Amino acid sequence: MDQFLKLANPSSSKPAPTSSGGTDKPQSRSKRLDQTPWVEKYRPWGVADIVSQEEVVAVMKKCLMGEDIPNLLFYGGPGTGKTSTILAMAREMFGPNDMRERVLELNSSDERGIDVIREKVKGFSTRAVPPKRSDGQPCPAIKLVVLDEADSMTQPAQEALRRIMEKESRSTRFCLICNYISRIIDPITSRCAKFRFIPLPRTQIEAKLRSISQVEHVRISEDALGALYDVSEGDLRKAITYLQSIARLQDSDSDNLTEAAQVYEISGFIPSQVMDKLLTACQSDSYQQLDTAIRQVIAEGFSANQLLSQLHDMVLTVDILSDKQKSAVALKLANVDKRIADGGDEYINLLDMCSLLMQQVCHAQL
Repeated sequence: MDQFLKLANPSSSKPAPTSSGGTDKPQSRSKRLDQTPWVEKYRPWGVADIVSQEEVVAVMKKCLMGEDIPNLLFYGGPGTGKTSTILAMAREMFGPNDMRERVLELNSSDERGIDVIREKVKGFSTRAVPPKRSDGQPCPAIKLVVLDEADSMTQPAQEALRRIMEKESRSTRFCLICNYISRIIDPITSRCAKFRFIPLPRTQIEAKLRSISQVEHVRISEDALGALYDVSEGDLRKAITYLQSIARLQDSDSDNLTEAAQVYEISGFIPSQVMDKLLTACQSDSYQQLDTAIRQVIAEGFSANQLLSQLHDMVLTVDILSDKQKSAVALKLANVDKRIADGGDEYINLLDMCSLLMQQVCHAQL
C-alpha cells in the first residue's frame, strides 16, 4: 500500500536548478511588458521554422518546389502546429503581401453552417487570381481556403463543401484542420492528403522554451522547463503561454529562478499533498473521509478535469491494482469526464469516481 501513496509525481523530486536564460540582465521593464502574446510573436514564419513534424515539413517543402499542392487535411492534438504549418506554407507560396487576396481563413467552430460555405467559401473560390505575386515572383494561380476546427462543421455544410471542392478543383485548394478526423465525412477525406500531427517531444519543446527564455530574459531552471512540458502534455502553444505568464509574474530586479513548484501553481496542477490526501481517503474504506476530501478539493478551487487527468496518470502506474481493476477505473474516468463536460455536478461525479476507486483499492487489499 505504500507504493500506492508513493506514486510518481513530477513535483516530488527537484534536481539542482540550472539557469537557461543567460547572464544578461533584462534591458528594461517596458520591453518585458510587451503586450504581444508570445504564441503569436514566435509563430513560425516559414515551413522550415516548424518545430517537429519532420515528415509533414518534408512534404510541404516538396509541394512548394513543384507547385503541385493537393487538398490537405491536418489532424491531431491542439498546439502541435497544424494552423502554423499551413499559414507558413501560404506565406512562402503567395508572399506576405498577397495573403489577404489569396487565402481565406475561417474558424469552423464559429462559422460552421451551410450558409457560410455557400456564401463566403463559394464566393471566394470562384474569384480569379493572377499567376504572379504582386512582387513579381511566380506562384500557382490558385487560392487557398483554410477551415480551422473543421470537425465542428455540420453535416449539410460538409456536403456543400464537398461539391465546391469538386467544382473549383482547378482554381482553389482547401486545407481542413481538425482534432478528430473521424468527424469529417468520407467524401471529403478521400479528396485530401491526410497528415497527422503528433504531440511534440520533450526535447524539442524544452529547446524552444529555452530559446524564448533567453530572448525574453526569463530566468527559469531546467527543472521548471521540464515541468512546463509535463503540464503542457506536448502542446507547445500551452507551454509558451505558461512561460509568458511566468515572465509577467517574475520580478525583473530579482535573480531568483522560477522552479517547478511555481510552474505547477501557475498552471493549476494539483499538488501532490492534495492528491495524497484524496488517495488516503480512498484507502480508508470510509465514505465520510472520502466525502470530506472531495469537498476540500472543490473548496480549494481545483479543476475537476485536472483532478481526473492526474488520477488517470497515477492509477495506471500503481502496482497494487490488477489490469482488470485499472480498466474498470479507466472506464469510470471516461464516463465521469463526459458527464462533467456535459455540465454535470462536479461534486457528485467526483464522489462517484472516487467511490469506485475506493472499492477497487479495498478489494485489492484483501
